[in-house]
Amino acid sequence: MKLNEISDNKGARKGRMRVGRGIGSGKGKTAGRGQKGAKARSGVSINGFEGGQMPLHMRIPKRGFNNIFAKDYAEVNLGLIQKFIDAGKLDAKAVIDHAALKGAGLARGGKDGVRLLAKGELKAKAKFVVAGASKGAVAAVEKAGGSVEVTAAKAAAAE
Repeated sequence: MKLNEISDNKGARKGRMRVGRGIGSGKGKTAGRGQKGAKARSGVSINGFEGGQMPLHMRIPKRGFNNIFAKDYAEVNLGLIQKFIDAGKLDAKAVIDHAALKGAGLARGGKDGVRLLAKGELKAKAKFVVAGASKGAVAAVEKAGGSVEVTAAKAAAAE
């Protein structure tokens, strides 16, 4: 038996019904749609319509909200930074900031800057200037001999 010779058992797959092909087929004339009305026509969708009663999707309460003051940070993990340093796409001797990470293709978006997260491990000694960093990330960078300067904290303190 070869992969290209495998097929279904006879009768396992049923062909589609050809409707509207004459009275003798048993599915001619109205093609199984009954008589007249919106449901017999094509291109009519009344999904969710409940005969004038308030539909279910409108009876259920709305939930949640979007915080318009939320900061938009590009989140970058230390493990990925180490990978890019090893690959030579990031220079560990230079200051690693939003521009450097964006140039390397690590920080996508993040109009309020970069936030450093501690997933993975960092072996290279590097100086980071970022908008935010988790406690674990700061500890990991300092353990590797580097430093983290958080700029967003200064901006928040000044307000």
